[in-house]
Amino acid sequence: MAAAAAGATPATARKTLFTTTATLLSSSLARSNRRRSLSCAASSAAAPRLAPQPPDLVRWVQREGGFVHPALRVVDHLEHGLGVSAVAGEGDIPPGDVLIALPGRLPLRLRRPAGTADDLLVQLAQQVPDELWAMKLGLRLLQERAKPDSFWWPYIANLPETFTVPIFFPGEDIKNLQYAPLLHQVNKRCRFLLEFEKKVQQKLDNVPLKDHPFYGQDVNSSSLGWAMSAASTRAFRLHGEIPMLLPLIDMCNHSFNPNARIVQEGSANSSDVSVKAMSNTILQPLNQQVVAEMKIEQNASITLNYGCHPNDFFLLDYGFVITPNPYDQVELSYDGTLLDAASMAAGVSSPNFSAPAKWQQDILSQLNLYGEGAILKVSLGGPDIVDGRLLAALRVLLADDPEAVHKQDLKTLMSLDAQALLGPSVEASALRTVLALCAIALQHFHTKIMEDEAILKGEPPLTTELAVQFRLQKKFMIVDVMQNISRRIKMLSAQNSAAL
Repeated sequence: MAAAAAGATPATARKTLFTTTATLLSSSLARSNRRRSLSCAASSAAAPRLAPQPPDLVRWVQREGGFVHPALRVVDHLEHGLGVSAVAGEGDIPPGDVLIALPGRLPLRLRRPAGTADDLLVQLAQQVPDELWAMKLGLRLLQERAKPDSFWWPYIANLPETFTVPIFFPGEDIKNLQYAPLLHQVNKRCRFLLEFEKKVQQKLDNVPLKDHPFYGQDVNSSSLGWAMSAASTRAFRLHGEIPMLLPLIDMCNHSFNPNARIVQEGSANSSDVSVKAMSNTILQPLNQQVVAEMKIEQNASITLNYGCHPNDFFLLDYGFVITPNPYDQVELSYDGTLLDAASMAAGVSSPNFSAPAKWQQDILSQLNLYGEGAILKVSLGGPDIVDGRLLAALRVLLADDPEAVHKQDLKTLMSLDAQALLGPSVEASALRTVLALCAIALQHFHTKIMEDEAILKGEPPLTTELAVQFRLQKKFMIVDVMQNISRRIKMLSAQNSAAL
């Protein structure tokens, strides 16, 4: 029996939609002297900037009242593309030094309406679901990209012409992801772009040029996809989660061990944003900031932590895969029939996941895995190894002593480190069931690890490489979970033998 992956969609509909959207999002991009085309090219290994010879971004920031540390340069990294680095010959940057400081007018964000064009832009943004906040900000970016002589053109000209997020993947590489939850999200975004294109065109039909939010430019799913991707890959959410684009700061690449953090001072409407280098031994200031966590040596990239997320998030929103990623995980749907099959495959006798007793239903309801409004998405991997709610459910449903279960609090039942709470037999059965779920999760992927490694050795196109690397890291993660659980089962067995 196949595991029920969260949010799966029919393969035939997905294939048609992906193929259509990939075609729509792959038109060529051009720019005239006065009118900037809003189309977007398909993903490529080398993504040029929008302008063939863009203005110097560092000088623009400085000219507009910002500060850039003398040792910093925009450098084209072989692996990560454009980024900010400390160049050789300037010496190390000591902790506490300001790296980049932006005056309040430089960040680009949605603004209050200041005329009919802005009113229309806000009305369009209001039709975008909150979860796609990047599209809301992307509309503002698209407006400035279309605007002749935009104040932000020196920044926009330095943005990539293309992005490596999956909505721009060829149809075959979207299928190469082999992971239903991510395919569902890509499908959802592609469908949104196709539908939103129609809404935008209907809204702007017959709008006079002087009131047109995009200065008469045609807006289609390609340009909307570019704008949404530009915002999702570069925006920061500061001051109460208000998303904004921070010129130059957004060229700092990601690291789980960053040497910088964001610092923000002032109100949301008149904020000054700065990036500082700060030692771990120095107390963090009270205001939000981007600060470096350590001394920055010569030739070091300036890095920020984009968040502790699985690779689904990084590929979908940023267009890269982290290898390895300690926060990566696979999603499954909590399903009684599936768990029954997994436990039987693991050799667990008399499983009753499909028909829990009343007292077990009560605990599952507390775990939000039973009843109206239950959240059935669970996961394997990440720092917890096994989703705490899933582990607690397995322990409870495999137990036959309600009194023993009720002596434990939910937090303890959800902890993998709390061993044999309900006896060694229940614990071993729960862990073996987890192993079976891992095996089922591996069967979702159509290729084996060795096949993926062989593909990557052949130096495939960038989008193929990303898709294969994504699924390969999922498999590595599942194998790591299986090894971890197997060690725990052996330790449990050894403890039982010693106790006899």
